[in-house]
This record gives sequence, structure tokens and C-alpha cells, in this order.
Amino acid sequence: MKNAPTVDLRPYFQTLDDLSPSIDWDEMFEKDQPIELDVGCGRGLFLFTASTTRLDTNFVGIELDYREGRRAAKRLAKLEQPNGRVLGGDAREALGKMIEPASVSAVHFYFPDPWWKKKHKRRRLFTDQFANMIARVLKPGGHLHSWTDVEDYFGVIQALMDHHADFVTLDPPDERDPEHDMDYQTSFERKKRKEGFPIYRGLWQRR
Repeated sequence: MKNAPTVDLRPYFQTLDDLSPSIDWDEMFEKDQPIELDVGCGRGLFLFTASTTRLDTNFVGIELDYREGRRAAKRLAKLEQPNGRVLGGDAREALGKMIEPASVSAVHFYFPDPWWKKKHKRRRLFTDQFANMIARVLKPGGHLHSWTDVEDYFGVIQALMDHHADFVTLDPPDERDPEHDMDYQTSFERKKRKEGFPIYRGLWQRR
């Protein structure tokens, strides 16, 4: 028996190939509002919470794993959420080529894959080139938020960002007690905090 055809989730889920060679925010959203990116949005807890509580901002998740990205998009589609979208594909392609320079108000980079093995660390997404891509798309005064439970990886991100000529280091937000099980920034934050792991938080502002 053949698998059922994939449900069309447009406009809540599209691939970068669908939008190539460039992304037009005016075509993606009905309202002209600040754009914030959730890089590696996964199942979309942050994307869903942010888009449903901050209606004056447009949120775009970027997820390499189409299955996870579509799960996030289904939650947005169920509510017909006008200010939430998911793009399937490599964030480096979007940040480096497809997004207009200085068109984004914030980039959220939460709990990236740590690639634990030494030989695999070169696969980590956050590099000096990636930092430059973020600088390219952020508006002056825009913010990069980055959280992780991996101290080693956070040290790499912090070193790159604290010494980047285009950014100023700001005090990160304090950890707060959640009011319920969905009151976490991401599902990874929920999992790691329940397991007792510390969360490392960074915040930087585009000059």
C-alpha cells in the first residue's frame, strides 16, 4: 500500500527551494511587522508561543529536518496563525543568500546540535562565517539570542560574538521558574532543566 500524499501546509510550511532565489517578507506575511528568525526551530515550541503571544511581530522558523519543521507548521496551521511560518532547509542558505540584508529584528538560536564527537564538531552550525551571516541579516539594534546546555559549545559562541566587531555584548536574561509545563523557551530547555542541567544564555546587539 502506497503512503498517503503529504498534506500541503502552505503557507505555514515551505521549503527554501520553493522561495529561491530570495525571500520576500511582504509576500510571506499580510502585515508589515518586525521579522524574527528561529534558527533550528525543531517542533516549534518557541515559534508557537512567540507568534501567539506577540501578534505585532512576524516569526519565521528555519528547520533542516522537514519532518520536525512540518510538525511545527501544523500547530500554526491549526490556528491559522497569520504571523508564524516555517521554512524547510539549511539556515546558512537563507542567512547567507536569500534574506535581504538588514531586514530582521532578531535571531533566536536555541539548543543547537552539539555534535559531540571530536571528528564531528566541524559540523556545528555556529562558526565565524555563521556569525557574519547573522550580522548580515540583522538590522542595526537587532538582537541575537543564543541558549544551550552545552558549556563547550556556548564558549565557542560567546568567544565569537563577544569579539565580533559588529556586535555589543548585553546581559542575558535571568532564569525564571516556569508556571506550567509549556512555559519554557523550547522543549529542549524543558528537558534539560528537568534533568538538572544548567542553561547558558547569551544576548548580543547589532551595532
